[in-house]
Order: sequence, then structure tokens, then C-alpha cells
Amino acid sequence: MSTPADAPAAAPTADNPLVRERSHLAASRAALRAMREDVESLDIRDVTANWVNAQILARQIEDRIKALADLSDTPLFFGRLDYLHSPGADLAEGAQGEQFYIGRRHVHDADGDPMVIDWRAPVSQPFYRASKKDPMDVALRRRFGYTGGDLTAYEDEHLSDPAEAAATSKLLQQEIERPRVGPMRDIVATIQPEQDEIVRSALSGTVCVQGGPGTGKTAVGLHRVAYLLYAHRERLARTGTLVIGPNKSFLHYIEQVLPALGELAVRQATVDDLVAHVEVRGTDGAAAAIVKGDARMAEVLRRAVYSHVTPPTEPVVVVRGSRRWRVPAYELEEVVRELLDRGIRYGAAREALPQRIAHAVLVQMERAGEAPDDRVQDAVARNTAVKAAVKAIWPPVDPAKLVLRLLTDAEFLAAHAEGILTEDERETILWARPVRSVRSAKWSAADAVLIDEATDLVERTHSLGHVVLDEAQDLSPMQYRAVGRRCTTGSATVLGDLAQGTTPWATRTWEEALSHLGKGEGVIEELTAGFRVPTDVIAYASRLLPHIAPGLTPVASVRENPGFFEVRASEGDADVVAACEELLRHEGSTGLIAADARVPVLAEALTAAGLTYLSPGEETTAETRLTLVPASLAKGLEYDYVVLDEPRAVVDGEPDERTGLRRLYVALTRAVSGLVVTHTTALPPQLS
Repeated sequence: MSTPADAPAAAPTADNPLVRERSHLAASRAALRAMREDVESLDIRDVTANWVNAQILARQIEDRIKALADLSDTPLFFGRLDYLHSPGADLAEGAQGEQFYIGRRHVHDADGDPMVIDWRAPVSQPFYRASKKDPMDVALRRRFGYTGGDLTAYEDEHLSDPAEAAATSKLLQQEIERPRVGPMRDIVATIQPEQDEIVRSALSGTVCVQGGPGTGKTAVGLHRVAYLLYAHRERLARTGTLVIGPNKSFLHYIEQVLPALGELAVRQATVDDLVAHVEVRGTDGAAAAIVKGDARMAEVLRRAVYSHVTPPTEPVVVVRGSRRWRVPAYELEEVVRELLDRGIRYGAAREALPQRIAHAVLVQMERAGEAPDDRVQDAVARNTAVKAAVKAIWPPVDPAKLVLRLLTDAEFLAAHAEGILTEDERETILWARPVRSVRSAKWSAADAVLIDEATDLVERTHSLGHVVLDEAQDLSPMQYRAVGRRCTTGSATVLGDLAQGTTPWATRTWEEALSHLGKGEGVIEELTAGFRVPTDVIAYASRLLPHIAPGLTPVASVRENPGFFEVRASEGDADVVAACEELLRHEGSTGLIAADARVPVLAEALTAAGLTYLSPGEETTAETRLTLVPASLAKGLEYDYVVLDEPRAVVDGEPDERTGLRRLYVALTRAVSGLVVTHTTALPPQLS
């Protein structure tokens, strides 16, 4: 591997490789600009049949223009592949001896010839997977280094030369360790082979990725979405895709990754967003939340919903003209039993019941010599007597009212939780005071999930083509079920780290999580190579693993730079502020992470010292690079430098020690380049 070739101080000559690559970059940008101008110049006035079609087409054109945006500070291509021979049928035809520039999007010239190949295309795959053991017919892999949007360096790997191929890429290390200001970036230039295998896995399969801090699991999940949209665009355009994160701050942090890759149609939400059938104004204690989040509640709700079905005891008499048609009670009971045995949704069965009753009437009509058609059956189904029977046998169910009754009516709950919940568990979730109505109830987040389950029992939830679920380890079984309902006919990418589970109901095994999700056949992959967290930092944080997740493999940092790490005994808040000021002298972002109870005190100290700061989710800028982060919101976020205040307070801020140590593990692993731990009280003994 050659040493990165930086731009020479003197005027470069035309035969300088760097000059030729810069020329290709300029030509590619011009070609992309021409592609965008071609779309902008489209005249759709004579090709749309009506106003609605015109609006749809105009929106599609607008999205295409956005997707073709040339971001000045984002490299248009980051690599090049030189093939020895034809790559074969699995890659591109006619690629013998050709060069391919690999970038974030496809760019072609006026003749339609490719100037940049999309990183998701099959011909791009060897850029990520070729090695000295398996060169994949690649003679040369070239990586490019950029300063802003300017190409300033290149680095070659001659894969036919084992000595060069085995060397470590300096540009790759620089890109991984590059300071970060602003939201999360894509990792298309640094995807590793084990990550690429997950990214390019088939749409039909569900993948669960266990990954410790800095292993890139979130980026892998987002890039898998981008890859699937590339490989199955028409199908996913019909069925939709969704990224689910733990909170709004996290979603804001990752929201620019997919648009930077040209993908604009992916919805982002939290689990709370998905189940927002009622306004959440209350909270549960840990014991109540655990019971409400238990998968057993699904059966309690199913029993409660179908308890409304009442076996018929009276016949239905339909009067049409001078004739009376009588459907006896035993025949009605057979119809009801058949609908129950089919296991279809409560609401769908209720809609089918009047048609079944009408069909029974039509059978009698035909036996009497009449010839009724579908219109007669529909008319019978709307008959007053039939409607009254349906209302008595299969009344409508309001999911929120049903859950409210379960939580406030001890006898109703006991009747439907018999053999499922213990008496103590029932008392734990019963509300102490009666509630007038659904609207006046102070619903908790767990209650909203119960209402979502009941809603699905009544009416099927719309299923998407693919769902990405990040930080999944914190979900309850009932929350997994809520997510699973959104991809019953699609697939999922589940991302998380069992060691970072900080809820009382945190996931114990991924097999169990996949089962609750309805994806028991899902494949579990583990990422153990750490690319973002410095060696010394991850080694220190891993001291907690035997106490919080003894079965997990510790993350092994592959970074050459060990990073900056220091534990300091502090005499007060002034020392914490001083540590922030010290780290802010470095390039990049700084996060001050503290126990939630300590945040107001530290906010005052920062303000008194004249340091401006942001809240999690707010975008850092060149002027304001410090973020004050409550430990409860630190998960999934990254900063170049972190000051961690009072580890003991972080642990003590949780209801139990294991959860507190997991919260501490999260806080310790948010730094990309350096970490300073400050403490006035003794450190937790598990860090010794």
C-alpha cells in the first residue's frame, strides 16, 4: 500500500495521478449538475391526464431533484476499483480491465456512460470485501482523502501483492477518526466486510445485530435500508420503510444519513409515535410497567375483546314484502362459532356476520323457488332485524375503553387474567382511582401499547415492507409486538446491545426478542470490532461487562490511535467546567454527560463560566460544540470528546445497581477521540 499522496506544493503536472483524479471529480460534478438540470427542465404539462396525476408527478420530480443534490462538503466518490478481467456474471458485463469510481450515488455523462457507480451496485461490492486472500479479480483498490469537498490525497492497495494488501489503510483510519460536528454521517467510505455482509443481506430475511459501542450497528442498519431501497425500489415504494429509534434526540441525530445517500422516503418514528392512540400524560412505577409490558398481557386483552361476543339465544326474523324468513338460534350459533374458530380480527368478523346471516336467508329463498342475487343479499344484511342481531351478538369494541375497563374494574380484569396474572400482579396494574372517560385518563406509555394491541385485535395494523428497530434492547415484549405488527408481511433489522439495556424489562436474549417480534426465524449477527471508541476508553468501560452482561464478547477496538483517556479526582463543578474548556480546545464536538439530577447544577456552572451549550438533538455548529447530556438520553449519541461527571451518581440515579451500571457503561462509551472522567465521590467498585 502506498503512502497517501497529498497535493504537492508546486503546480502539479498533467500526468500527476492526483491531477487526473481531481479532473474526474470536476467532470463528475458537472455531469451530476447536468443530470439535475435535465430533471428541472422537464415539462409535464402535456403528459398528465388530470390535476391529481400532475401533482403526483411534480412531487416525484421534486424528490428526484433533491436526490441529485451535490453536497459541496461531501465527496462525490471515495474509491476506485481497477479490475484485472471481466468481473463475471454477478457483477457488470463488459467490465474487463475497466475502472469504476465508487460513490454515494450513480452519475453518468451525456452519453449515459457511468462516471460514478453507486456503492450499492454489485460491481461496487469488492471495494468492501476484496482482500489479499480473495482479491475478487481486483488489481487495484484506490481510496481518496478529502478536505471538505476537495480531493487532497489518494492511497492504493495492489491486492495481487500480499505485502501491500496486508497493510493498514491510513486514509481509512483518518476517515473513521475524523472529528464530528453536527448530525451522524454515513459510513459508505469505511464499511467493513463483516458490516457489508449484513448491509447486503436479502430483503426477505430478518437480521438481528448485536453490537457493542462503536461497532457501527446503527450505521449498518441505516445503510441496509439504503441498500434494500436500491435493490428493491419498486416493492418498497409500495410497501414502505420505517426506522424506529429510542427518542426524538436520537432520530434527529441520525436523520441526515439516508438523505445524504439520496433516500428521502424513509419515515422515522419512536415506538411511542407508533402507538399514539391516546395522549400520554401519566407514568408507571417499575413494577406496573413490567407487568403491562409482559407478553402475557396479549392473551388477557384477547380474552377481554372476544368476551363481548354473546352466543345467540333468539332467532332472526327478516321481513321482505309479504314473506318472513326465520334463521334459528342454533344456525346463528354455528355461524358465530365458525367466525371465532377462523381466528380473524374481531372487527372483520363483525363485518362478516351480517353477510353470513343474509346468506342463510338467501339459501331459504332459493329453496322456496326464488332467485335472489348479490343485491338482495346486501339488502338483507342491512335489514333492521339483522343489524339488531349483530349488535347483540357481536357488539363494537372501543380499544381504549376496553383497556380503561381492565385497568379500573377489578372483577373484569380478574375474569380475563385468570390463570395468567397473579393476584399481586393484577393489583399492581389496577388504577387506584376511578376515571370518568378515556379522554380524562392519565395514560402511561405502557397503557398506549396495550391500546395498540387491542386495536390490532379489532382491526389489522398496516404492515410495511421493512422496519429498522434501533436500541431494541430497551423494549418490553409488548413493545416488540407493537413493532412486529408493522412488519408482519415484511422483514426487519433489529439493532442493539444487551449490555446497554437500561429498563427494568430490558431484553435478556435476542432469541426471545425475535420471538416477540414475530420473527423467530431471524438470523442473529454479532459485531465485535470497535471502530469509533478509542482502545483505552473501551477497555475501561469493559470492566463493567462481567457485572452487566457476562455472556457478551467485549468490543475489541481496531483503531491505531488509542485516544485520550483520563480519570480525575475533582473538587467541584469548577473542575468539570475546566475539563470541558480543555476539550473544547480540540477540533470537534464535546459532550458533558451527567446523571439527570446533576444536569441543572452543571447548567448553572456552564452559564456562569460563559460556556454556551446545546441540548441533545440540537445540531452542533462551529460556534457551539458543547452539548449537556442527561445520562438517560446519551444512548446512541456520539461526541469527539466527552466529560463524564460523577459515575457514582449515574449508577445511583437508577432503581437498581445493574441498571445503573448499564447506564454508566453507555455514558462511558460515547467518546470517539477522548474521555475525561471527573468524580468527587468514590468510583463504583466495578471499575476498579
